[in-house]
Amino acid sequence: MADLWAALCLVAIIEGLFLFASPGGWKRAAAQLLNLPDEHVRRIGGVVLILGLLALYLVRGG
Repeated sequence: MADLWAALCLVAIIEGLFLFASPGGWKRAAAQLLNLPDEHVRRIGGVVLILGLLALYLVRGG
């Protein structure tokens, strides 16, 4: 359970870093996402999910 909380904290740190370092870029990216059809956003989310799972597998010594 501690690993889950650590992972969630890292997600918050990374999200905050993007917002802190480039708020304008983040806003532009969010605005572009609003213009995409739901299916495209779902595909992007799926790709990010798969890449994240693959990276976790490799980092954890898979």
